[in-house]
Amino acid sequence: MNQSEQSAVSRRGFLRAVGVSGGAGAMLATMGALGLAPTAASAAPPFQAPTHSDFNLTGRRRARVVVLGGGVAGLAVAYELGKAGYDCTVLEARSRAGGRNLTIRGGDVETDLDGHTQRARFSDGGYLNAGPARIAQWMVTMDYCRELGVPVEVFTNANADAWIYNESAGMTAPVRYRTAKADVYGYVSELLAKATDQGALDDRLSADDKQRLLSFLQSYGAIGGRTSGWAYTGTSRRGFASYPGAGNDGGSLLGAPPPLADVFASNVGRYFSFELGYDQAMLMFQPVGGMDQIPRALARAIGKHRITLGAEVTGVTDRGGQVEVTYRHGGRERMVRADYCVATLPPHLMARVPHNLGADVTAALGSFPATASGKIGLEYRSRWWELDQRIYGGITETDLDVSHIWYPSYGFHGRRGVIVGYYNTGANARAYSALTPAQRQERAVMQGVKIHGEKYRSELVTAYSHAWDRTRYLEGAWTSPPHGSAGYDLLLRPAGRVYFAGDWLSHEVAWQHGSFVSARAVVTALHQRVMAS
Repeated sequence: MNQSEQSAVSRRGFLRAVGVSGGAGAMLATMGALGLAPTAASAAPPFQAPTHSDFNLTGRRRARVVVLGGGVAGLAVAYELGKAGYDCTVLEARSRAGGRNLTIRGGDVETDLDGHTQRARFSDGGYLNAGPARIAQWMVTMDYCRELGVPVEVFTNANADAWIYNESAGMTAPVRYRTAKADVYGYVSELLAKATDQGALDDRLSADDKQRLLSFLQSYGAIGGRTSGWAYTGTSRRGFASYPGAGNDGGSLLGAPPPLADVFASNVGRYFSFELGYDQAMLMFQPVGGMDQIPRALARAIGKHRITLGAEVTGVTDRGGQVEVTYRHGGRERMVRADYCVATLPPHLMARVPHNLGADVTAALGSFPATASGKIGLEYRSRWWELDQRIYGGITETDLDVSHIWYPSYGFHGRRGVIVGYYNTGANARAYSALTPAQRQERAVMQGVKIHGEKYRSELVTAYSHAWDRTRYLEGAWTSPPHGSAGYDLLLRPAGRVYFAGDWLSHEVAWQHGSFVSARAVVTALHQRVMAS
């Protein structure tokens, strides 16, 4: 054995000894000191959940951890720490775990900050995902669905037969998404082909490049060739007035497209980029039976005896050797003591909780502005959007204050169905949240009739609306993190024995993925600290 081989064996033996005596966290730190672990600038290693063996092999004591907030981040922290036998207690102020992962079904009752109480009357099998409703296939949320045994199905995020309607642009009738896309792509291709053929890009393209580009544009935009002036005149991509049939029935095309100026003036092209976003591109998924199947599965895995519902946190005190958390439960003030605390409450609410963590922590928490968002579920006695308009899932885009209308991606060919009659944010969401539930329904239906016709009103059976800025213990749909600021970076580190986690401490805000990866980061840091102590 040569000297380099002896050195490698010595390192392996040394690291193995460190792992046995100090656990995975100590070994990783030692590897870093030896230059054998990834640096901060490198890609983070795959997440390794704590295990019972980390303690069994070292004789260390499992710490007690109190988690503030039973949303996805809080549940994920308790779930991952629970794999190693940590004694975790989750305090959740609302009557159910899940936080903004909220699925409304028939019989559910919610009262908002304005005192409006709604009882959902959806029929069996119908539901409204009032919060998150879709999962991109690359997100770690999919891994948790697999691990927890939560079945998933496709969520139709883009549908060629959904509608686009921009009233402010002068549109008097909606246009199918496929038709709008065909016209915009067609005219853009025509313009670019003409400019290329006339030499406008000669300083950028070789002769071969020009021919390749022109060939691409003919296919991409379905335009004519040089002899026709590269004109876009419309093809079957625009859709049919009557569908092709048997024999010699070739169907009836929609006809010629509107003039180029009218297509661009309609501003329909503004919606196409959304499906190119990395977090919005198909395929997307949803849990079968409602998004809350995820927190339900997490709660079962954690053990419901470890989750205290109706527990409103009233104070956090770091005593140096432990953390004391006071909370109100059942009309009484109570206290729980733990070795560590992980706070996953929305930052703007955590900033209001009395604590001794310092004014800089309070200021940092208060630097996350909350965003308003709302949805309404409209249940219909028939699935007329499938029967009459041939729309199976997907989203209609509009500049009306309802913003988006979603068609259900489940229950196809069923008797009834629940449409998301609006999913809006910002000023539009606050305009609706200021109304009573009955007024929200009336306004949303009035807008929807402009797109879908009178059945949007006449077939309606029941409705339920949710306004996140008016939801107790949440008061917002998501936050806008001040990434890169001193306050943001401060909250990435523990304040004594108190850690912070949530989608708001990630780069995937408003997604469960953000909550999961933030929770994992905290679990890793806390576990390494425990193993090193």
